Amino acid sequence: MTLREFFDYLGSNPLVVLAFFIGIPFTALIAGTLGKGEGNQSPWKYLYATLIYLVCVPGIFAVALSVYFFLFERGSIMNANVFVQILPVLSMVLTLAIIRKNASFDQIPGFDKLSSLMTMIGSVFILMYLLDRLHLVAWVNVPIQYLILIVAGLLFAFRYGMKSLIA
Repeated sequence: MTLREFFDYLGSNPLVVLAFFIGIPFTALIAGTLGKGEGNQSPWKYLYATLIYLVCVPGIFAVALSVYFFLFERGSIMNANVFVQILPVLSMVLTLAIIRKNASFDQIPGFDKLSSLMTMIGSVFILMYLLDRLHLVAWVNVPIQYLILIVAGLLFAFRYGMKSLIA
């Protein structure tokens, strides 16, 4: 099964996708109501961590897929699949907003790793876009090993710069 076949399958079975991406914010809303003011305590923070991972991994993937599709494939926004590219992002934003009302993200286990993943994916896409626009390989006769080292160095510098900017 290819990725396109999987997305076509998800598009042809929207009830499962809708139930998943509506169920997670709904669960976060119920947890926020039941555990009002106790979001940073033991049972609730682990529930929130599970909900965040369940919604953020597909949401981050949907953002990365959309960025790739629009920047590198030169696709039209009118061809965006609502169930694969839009609904996961909306569900992620809504779930994070609901959880933020009752719990601090600093207290939720693993959220720092997830935000680091988002930063890394963002910086890789920015570097990929810059390299694509520069057509670096076309006018520089450098072996591929050196290009990989240059990209890794730029990625490290970008990540260090983002980390010092945020902290």
